[in-house]
Amino acid sequence: MNNLKKDYKKAPVSPVHRGIFLALILGQISCGYALGISGTGLAQAQTVIPLSDFWVGLIGAGSLIGLAGSAIMGTIADRFGRKGMLMVNMYLFSVLSLLQLTTTNPWLLLLLRILIGLMIAIDYTVGNAWLVEWMPEKVSGRFQSHLIIYWTIGFIGSYIARITITGFGAANWQVILASSAVPGLITAIYRSLYRLPASPSWVATHVNNDEAQQLIQENLGRKWGLSKKLLASKAPAKISWKILLTKEYRRQTLVGGLFYACQAFSFFGISIFLPLLLSGMKLGSGHLSGIIYNLCVLVGVLAGSCAFKLLSRRAMLLACFFLPTFSLVAMILGTQLAAGLQLAIFAFFATTLSAGLVLDYPYPTELFDLKVRATGVGACITISRIGAASGTFLLPILTNLGGARLAMIVCAVVLIIGGFICLLWAPETSPRYQKSAN
Repeated sequence: MNNLKKDYKKAPVSPVHRGIFLALILGQISCGYALGISGTGLAQAQTVIPLSDFWVGLIGAGSLIGLAGSAIMGTIADRFGRKGMLMVNMYLFSVLSLLQLTTTNPWLLLLLRILIGLMIAIDYTVGNAWLVEWMPEKVSGRFQSHLIIYWTIGFIGSYIARITITGFGAANWQVILASSAVPGLITAIYRSLYRLPASPSWVATHVNNDEAQQLIQENLGRKWGLSKKLLASKAPAKISWKILLTKEYRRQTLVGGLFYACQAFSFFGISIFLPLLLSGMKLGSGHLSGIIYNLCVLVGVLAGSCAFKLLSRRAMLLACFFLPTFSLVAMILGTQLAAGLQLAIFAFFATTLSAGLVLDYPYPTELFDLKVRATGVGACITISRIGAASGTFLLPILTNLGGARLAMIVCAVVLIIGGFICLLWAPETSPRYQKSAN
């Protein structure tokens, strides 16, 4: 009977798909806001409590360190399912955000930021797998690429919070950090009211086909069901991250993790401590430079979403590494240029680097098949967060040691490494360009 059903992955986009997408949109806004707000809050904290550059960098990197737990979260999701984790993580995220109001102790703040990062890891890893396993094949990549737009809106929102949240005296920086509870709670309530459906493909491979079939019919209608491939698919008896180091998955794991890490090193290091860097470049007059930068980030992800539809994955990867590298080299060599021209080059850097963020969700997902998808994506995110945390931790230290010039040199070297990794080893995963190659 199941064989007579049409493959649910070929169904048209329905209200159920849109509801699922909205659940993840809200999560992305919350995650982007929480990551961006750390630099904003900590910049103010230094004015009222004794925090060294070391602690500013470490606490700023805390959530990114927590995100390194994505591999663990992915493995848990592959074993026990997606739905439950996505139902509770944003409630915990909100509570942890509010707890930042209760302490000025750097060790406790670091712990809270790490735990917040673990909650974000669930949305990144589990949410991405859940989205792919529900969305129709023909639009799955497009929906994934659009998620980064909403993440960016949340990230920019954190910069706006820096300007608008005032009047709390010495505790103002704590209120800024805790404000991430607002989007987090909105997300949690929506997911509870919407009652997230489980992943049909996970239910099929880990429970049984009949339950998966019933789940699909309840949400999409009686004519839709499992594909023949999925009907025959079974999950391995035990899923371990070690499978990602086997010959079958080694290349995907290294490329997916390292491209992500090299990109994240520069993006998060510069974005989170943007005021510090702009001041070092002598471009920090008022909020104008920061506003321009954040607008360029938004323009970049919008342009990246358009490029995603037109370019091959390899072409886009290479462009989004080498173009921002050339921009940084121009800024390093052009220190005597007029401030306006330096800012224009910096804006081009922000636009081209952020365009590559569009690949952060779909590309690692495309690298792995169903049986290890959440584990594989989680491992890539874990590797990437090492890069992001390193950039966030090092940038205030590098700027203090050698000014903005040294920070930009290190970022340029990391981007060059990422570009050559993609040039040598990145596989093409775009269905359109795979077909043309064959």
